Amino acid sequence: MRSVLILFLLACQLVFAAAPEYAPVRPGVALSFPRDFGAHPDFKTEWWYATGWLRTADGRQLGYQVTFFRSATAHDTANPSQFAPKQLIIGHAAVSDPAIGKLLHDQRSAREGFGLAYASVKDTDVKLDDWHMQRRADGRYLVDVRAAEFSLQLVLEPTQAPLLQGENGFSQKGPRPEQASYYYSKPQLRTSGALVIKGKRVEASGMTWLDHEWSSQVLDENASGWDWLGANLDDGSALMAFQIRSKQGAKLWAHATRRDASGKITHYAPDQVSFAPQAHWRSPRTHAEYPVASRIATGTAVWEIEPLQQDQELDSRRSTGAVYWEGAVTVRRDGKTAGHGYLELTGYVRPMKL
Repeated sequence: MRSVLILFLLACQLVFAAAPEYAPVRPGVALSFPRDFGAHPDFKTEWWYATGWLRTADGRQLGYQVTFFRSATAHDTANPSQFAPKQLIIGHAAVSDPAIGKLLHDQRSAREGFGLAYASVKDTDVKLDDWHMQRRADGRYLVDVRAAEFSLQLVLEPTQAPLLQGENGFSQKGPRPEQASYYYSKPQLRTSGALVIKGKRVEASGMTWLDHEWSSQVLDENASGWDWLGANLDDGSALMAFQIRSKQGAKLWAHATRRDASGKITHYAPDQVSFAPQAHWRSPRTHAEYPVASRIATGTAVWEIEPLQQDQELDSRRSTGAVYWEGAVTVRRDGKTAGHGYLELTGYVRPMKL
């Protein structure tokens, strides 16, 4: 009887335990590097997100994506056990190759610990089994991913300073100040290395866009997802634009940043940013319809976005629970190619939850 009572009391502790308190995102906090290149485990959610266009030696154009997520759980952080799942590390990787016609992608997840999965607080150094993204002392990033149908071994070399998004890195994602993240980008990363696609190794080079973002509350309760673009423009400038969509499909919030070749930064308020779909693609697997070609306005500038290939849907229900479209796109302005980037479309299968 006594053992039954003890079990009952333990169950009550689990049921009625207070929800964990995560660190809030506040305006006016100065980001500090290299410290903020590393992980922030007191915040609920964090990601390091590399997307790039590559050209092979024979002239083929490919897109790639490598993302590492860190997610704090509700588990007691004071638990000294190394087996306690306090932090989860999740990885997504994908290659867009028009010769194949659909996205090649893979995903992994594990609890942090035992040197097998971790996110260092000192600098960018995230590992998940044999997937690894690391910033070296000379500033270069090494990306090494061994997936089921492909592998990537790439070196990303900075050519520009970090680009702080929003207000000095405080990036609002909704009408309330607490709906925000800390967010910086590293555009125009000169990229070189090799890919193995279905057993064939190819050398490639190009440009990568790297995002690092962390938060504890991002989305409004009426938000369904977001549309996001990160683009390396051919003149050396960088363009980021996003909109948060409501469950009814309307724009809840938006923002854009452009840094021109001279280093001048322009921010665009929600009423200066719009996404106008130009073409949709319907997934044969989820039946979701994605606006894979768009006209994005930032102030008076209008950017035409066209996909490298239509089928770039990534099903991550085995890790983050989401299905989203993540694709390599060409950016045009005034009828001319202006650059290349990646377009992310979330919440088209079901509303996003972070």
